[in-house]
Amino acid sequence: MERSGDGSLGIGDISNPQFYEGSVVSSNLYMDHVGEVILTLNSDGLSWKSVDNIGNQELDSSSCLGFASRVESEIKFSNVYAVESINWGLIHEYILPSPGDCFLGHNSEMYRFVVHGFQKSKTRHSPWILSEYIFGHKDPQTCQTWVGQISASVRMEVGRPKNLLVFVHPLSGKRSGRRTWETVAPIFSRAKVTTKVIVTQRAGHAFDMMTSITDMELNSYDGVIAVGGDGFFNEILNGLLSLRHKAPYPPAPTEFMRSVGNNDNYSKKRRFGFSSNGGPSDQDANEGAPESSHQNEDHDPLLPTSEAITSGLSNFRTKAGPCNTDQGPLFPIPNEWFRLGIIPSGSTDAIVISTTGTRDPITSALQIVLGKRVYLDIAQVVKWKTSSSSTDAPSVRYAASFAGYGFYGDVIKESENYRWMGPKRYDYAGTKVFLKHRSYEAEIAFLEAKTESPMPKKNFLENLTRRVRKLPENPEKVICRVNCIICNEAMKPSHTHANDAATDSRWVHSKGRYLSVGAAIISCRNEKAPDGLVADAHLADGFMHLILIKDCPRTFYLWHLTQLTRKGGSPLNFEFVEHHKTKAFTFSASSDKSVWNLDGELFQACQLSAQVFQGLISLFASGPEV
Repeated sequence: MERSGDGSLGIGDISNPQFYEGSVVSSNLYMDHVGEVILTLNSDGLSWKSVDNIGNQELDSSSCLGFASRVESEIKFSNVYAVESINWGLIHEYILPSPGDCFLGHNSEMYRFVVHGFQKSKTRHSPWILSEYIFGHKDPQTCQTWVGQISASVRMEVGRPKNLLVFVHPLSGKRSGRRTWETVAPIFSRAKVTTKVIVTQRAGHAFDMMTSITDMELNSYDGVIAVGGDGFFNEILNGLLSLRHKAPYPPAPTEFMRSVGNNDNYSKKRRFGFSSNGGPSDQDANEGAPESSHQNEDHDPLLPTSEAITSGLSNFRTKAGPCNTDQGPLFPIPNEWFRLGIIPSGSTDAIVISTTGTRDPITSALQIVLGKRVYLDIAQVVKWKTSSSSTDAPSVRYAASFAGYGFYGDVIKESENYRWMGPKRYDYAGTKVFLKHRSYEAEIAFLEAKTESPMPKKNFLENLTRRVRKLPENPEKVICRVNCIICNEAMKPSHTHANDAATDSRWVHSKGRYLSVGAAIISCRNEKAPDGLVADAHLADGFMHLILIKDCPRTFYLWHLTQLTRKGGSPLNFEFVEHHKTKAFTFSASSDKSVWNLDGELFQACQLSAQVFQGLISLFASGPEV
């Protein structure tokens, strides 16, 4: 490659690049805050080297005032989310100083373009930091040619979204939803991702939008983004799945089926059933569908009535065409290309922290525009009875992170009285509930996992006066990380659910008084529990982690809660704590005021069943890095 008359290296025909020893093209450009560099476009990214430093060691500017780190020298296309021309302007050049002196510099005017990417934090593993690399040249065509070629290379990156539906919860967290979106919106604009933004006006607004949108319109988007917290994401998730996910009810032991008084519902093999070819069966689509009364003032907006379901099915059949059993549904679940995403703006943001490793809107926005993907297990929770005397029709809800009863449900219920406090209401409500120290009589049955160790046979309730004993830690913990081996291996065969496991597993029963009953679908990391409820829970291994906290003295329970707040703590290694991996469980309580916490949202049920669907949805995320 020869130097041209103006001193730059000839860039050749960039519109029809040729590879030479791994590089496509090079030319001399000026780089802001660096000076003249040789910029090279390789098959997988850009690299540059200062002309003054060719043949020498990389220039280390750490000794000079105002500089803190070594100058970057490359960026991969996988880390570039945009490139754009910024026309005529200043480029700040540095002149190589004499030994022992600091950099000197001056400004030059030229045509410029900027490459937008990110760097990973040097102090923390997970947050991604926006970065810009500005290059310049006296010839505008040279800059335009580089912009065109870099843009073409970035477009070859697969999986990046082009069109997204965005829901913004303006009151989430500290009422910061709008401000959070305004902060990240330029990233989507630069990346040329079209966004249709809906700012919700009321509770259940996003759910109603997701249930009423036709499959044809939904197919026009690459995904749906929630700007808010875990509860808001749960609303969108339920809106997506409530009419589109067709699956049997969770498996259950015979005695539970008798107790709910709905044997007909369990005997019917399908809810929105599938035929053998994978399409909807020709039985009534509304058969066994969840329903509740519109006249009930306490009606949960996320529990659609039977009329709403019938109307919804009719709506998208009319607008998007009939559901043909030969062609399958217009919007299949699971969906290999469609993804959900979260930009955190909530009170806890456990789902974001568990899937990205950080509670940072910029990191989440970058992972969305760069098309990152992880599969996420989803739990289907079916309410069979609100109270012991009720004859409710079964109602279905979905959860992405956690379902909790007792302490967890009481905290979320108590916190509703203090919404004016913002996120601090959870601390206040938690303290009040802890001091009351309530326990509840309940019976739980769960499918024993093949790797499940036997339940503790010692009755802790008979030994409350003896000193609590910490059990040894499990040395085989494998934490879910980026490119998790366990999740990748588990996802290989196919998407499965608990009914597939019911035939080769046995039901295990546990009955007594419990301070709390929890089912963690993922680790549920958050800022108050850095390792989460279950440190080694995985995003897509097809299991829930059932945590049963037996009645015990308040000081013992405080010990358990304190362990949750510690990095590397052992909250599950107590005799009064049972921990079981399972694909399905049932729950029955004697209390008529049984309240559950589903992803931070209230759910009243004294009898329910639940199962996990492995990798049911895809999320714009890469997995936690630490």
